[in-house]
Amino acid sequence: MKIHLQRKNDAVHFEGSSELADVKVNIDGSESIGGEGKGVRPMELVLMALGSCSVFDLSSILKKQRQVIEDIQVEVEGKRREEIPNIFTHIHITFILKGQLDEAKVHKAAELAVKKYCSVHDMLAAGGVEITYSLKFV
Repeated sequence: MKIHLQRKNDAVHFEGSSELADVKVNIDGSESIGGEGKGVRPMELVLMALGSCSVFDLSSILKKQRQVIEDIQVEVEGKRREEIPNIFTHIHITFILKGQLDEAKVHKAAELAVKKYCSVHDMLAAGGVEITYSLKFV
């Protein structure tokens, strides 16, 4: 796996690309280092990676269980330590689901998706990040 970052201005705006997809991702830093709000910040990308990895696995497991998902959303919130580097110490994932769903099956699927199958979870947890999750049915 390989990515490429291309500088887009004389500050900290970069465009990310991957050898696996034609999609471009705009990445920018905070205003304190010259960011101009032209993209997501690197630590936000970490949260997006965890959320997307988890929800891909959750969706796949629920489909195999013949659960009818009308909608699924994910919110991921991270808390960072004060000292530099400001790494994540705790991350909470909230899955918001709508559909004809057996709540017990969803709970089991979420546990498998987050704790067993998501490689981003394992990488962060190995670094000492506490990761929790919850389910919300609407």
